[in-house]
Amino acid sequence: MSVKARRQQLISRFIEQQEVGNQAQLVELLLSEQVSATQATVSRDLDDLGAIKVRTASGSSVYALPEFAPDRVAPLEQLRRVMGEWVGEVTSSSNLVVVRTPPGCAHVVASALDRSAVVGLIGTVAGDDTVLCIAAEDSTGQSLAAELRQLAGLNGGGHHG
Repeated sequence: MSVKARRQQLISRFIEQQEVGNQAQLVELLLSEQVSATQATVSRDLDDLGAIKVRTASGSSVYALPEFAPDRVAPLEQLRRVMGEWVGEVTSSSNLVVVRTPPGCAHVVASALDRSAVVGLIGTVAGDDTVLCIAAEDSTGQSLAAELRQLAGLNGGGHHG
C-alpha cells in the first residue's frame, strides 16, 4: 500500500471513529500512527476523500465522509449516533420514508443508512436536508419509518400518510 493510500485510510478511520474538527488535529492523529504529513497534504487528502464539514448537535463543526466503501457495514452504534445527531423527523407514505436533517447533512445520514444494511431498506436518495428511503417489497414505509425513528431516538411522534 502506498504511503498516500495508508494516510487516507487512516484519515477516513479517524473521521469515522471520532469528532475531528480541524486539519491540525488530523496531523497529530497521523503522527500518533507514525505517519508524518503537513496540513497542506492533509487538506489534499480530505479533498480526495470528499470530506466535508458538518455541524453537530452541540454546534461544533466536524469532518464527515459522504461515501464509504459500500462493502463495509456500519456498526449499529455508529448508525444510532449518526441518526441521533442528525435526524429531526421521520415520516412515511406507502413504501417510502422521508428523513429530515439539518441543511447539508442528508448525505451523511444516507451514507450511514446505505452501509448499515437496515432490514427492509433497499436504498436511499439524499438531497440537501432530506433523505428518501425506499422500503423493500416485503416491508412497508410505516414499519421502516418506525425502525428509523427508534434508531434516531425519536419515540412517538405522529406519522403522515
